[in-house]
Amino acid sequence: MLESVLKRYDLKVRISIKSAISALLVVLAVALPQITHAIGGVSAGSVFMPMYAPALLAGCLLGWQWGLGVGILSPVISLGFTSLALGTAMPSLERLPYMILELAAFGGISGLFSKKIESTPYFAFPAVAIAQISGRAVYMIYNLIAGREFAALANSVVDGLVGIYLQLIMVPFAVIGLSLLLKRDRK
Repeated sequence: MLESVLKRYDLKVRISIKSAISALLVVLAVALPQITHAIGGVSAGSVFMPMYAPALLAGCLLGWQWGLGVGILSPVISLGFTSLALGTAMPSLERLPYMILELAAFGGISGLFSKKIESTPYFAFPAVAIAQISGRAVYMIYNLIAGREFAALANSVVDGLVGIYLQLIMVPFAVIGLSLLLKRDRK
């Protein structure tokens, strides 16, 4: 979505700006779970799924490659940071593989819509919805292959519905708001 604003710059500047935005979104993806757990307790993370929104934003705003990158890097950097700085790994090492895959799906798939979102910002709604469905499907498939019971997986998907619904509303509105700001700024 930011491509039309950045096209006046050369490739190096565009990549630098997208890298900076991606880095900020990764930092947000590391910070939001800490804040969520501090306010709502340990179970709040699986209910609100705070790490997922920055990956969705990255895809919608920057495109599939950047969304995929933010989705992959966020849980890895979070694990490294929380292990070293806080002494408690978040996500846990056993959850890391499926979180990488799921967040990569969230960011990458929402990014497939970024060109359409650029011309019609309301496309952020189906982009986020399709990315969420795909990401949750990746989560289910990976964990079924890894031997987890379907009932436990279904319960964890149901637990995360609050976060899914919140993101389905908040992320598209953030994208639409940013789009309106950028259009107003260009005039």
